[in-house]
Amino acid sequence: MADRQKTIGVLTGGGDVPGLNPALKTLVARASESGYRVVGIRRGWGGLLGYNRDDPDTWDNAVMPLDRHTVRTVDRSGGTFLHTSRTNPGKVAAADVPIFLRGADFDPGASDHHDFTSHILANLEHLGIDVLIPIGGDDTLSYAERLNREGVPIVAIPKTMDNDVFGTDYCIGFSTAVTRSVNFIHNLRTSAGSHERIAVVELFGRNSGETSLISAYLAGVDRALISEVPFDVEKLSLLLQEDKKGNRSNYAMVTISEGASMVGGQIVEYGQEDAYGHKKLGGIGVVLSEAVKQLTGSHIIYQQLSYLMRSGAPDSLDLMVAYNYANMTMDLITEGMSGRMVAMQGGTYRHIPISTIMQGEKRVDVAELYDASEYRPKVRHVLGKPMFLY
Repeated sequence: MADRQKTIGVLTGGGDVPGLNPALKTLVARASESGYRVVGIRRGWGGLLGYNRDDPDTWDNAVMPLDRHTVRTVDRSGGTFLHTSRTNPGKVAAADVPIFLRGADFDPGASDHHDFTSHILANLEHLGIDVLIPIGGDDTLSYAERLNREGVPIVAIPKTMDNDVFGTDYCIGFSTAVTRSVNFIHNLRTSAGSHERIAVVELFGRNSGETSLISAYLAGVDRALISEVPFDVEKLSLLLQEDKKGNRSNYAMVTISEGASMVGGQIVEYGQEDAYGHKKLGGIGVVLSEAVKQLTGSHIIYQQLSYLMRSGAPDSLDLMVAYNYANMTMDLITEGMSGRMVAMQGGTYRHIPISTIMQGEKRVDVAELYDASEYRPKVRHVLGKPMFLY
């Protein structure tokens, strides 16, 4: 009897970024060449959580077969055609537990969250998945690391526009987010200068301020506020007034990470926590704008870039990394390796144990890259730094 065709499962989790679809297309093409069958898991970990082994009529909503025809044109657009979610099967709120999993012994009040990892493992076995490729950031990959410890062969691909997955210098999506931000910042100079205002540009960045820092650095913004360094709004207001007076067009600009906070204050968040313990961020730019307006008397332009940073097609660098990460992933799989994450370190493509992501946090190196007294980028040494400085 012929050997069973080996099956690869692939999913995208967390926030979408440009570069996911090109990575998926490359994975499927390489898998096809190597004789693998590919199953696309829809909506990240949510697809596996919602997969009901006993109801074939629901399967198409959770998984889909992938072949060259399915992915032929997907690389021409951003986002992920598999869709995504922030589901954590190891920590599911009672209200989010699928109906078919609420058996007679299910007690929604027994715990705030419920662990359905055994259900996920059973589904992977039912689908015949030999190797799983999760593409995501810290949250998505932290659950992948859990499954790896449970014995599931994993080869992971890091993606996040915040570029903060520990163990790799680069994550898919970061370059495009910075490129978008720099372009929008320069465009905003038109209105800021015409109306002689202070422009506050709020960028994504929960725990890491790299997007704000690098965008400000490349766009020549006057001041940049990052998640790692609380700011004194009175001091900042004085600095912005000086910047405005020193500009012949009589305007100033400041970028701010959504996870930034004032000295003695807290980050601005709202809504319920997601499955990874995060509330939605956004609004610190409004708080800053109101405070600066009161302290300086200047009119403010407030612009929250948010999803515009992660929308649209990837730039050339994200295309390059997406293709290369996908090819590396398939190289590892064909060589029989698992428990790994593809990565970039020191400008070189590598692969590392997936457990590495749990061993630290990747944050802006303030001492090397930021002037905390002046609230602006300050790259003290370039020699020996990776392309995006840390």
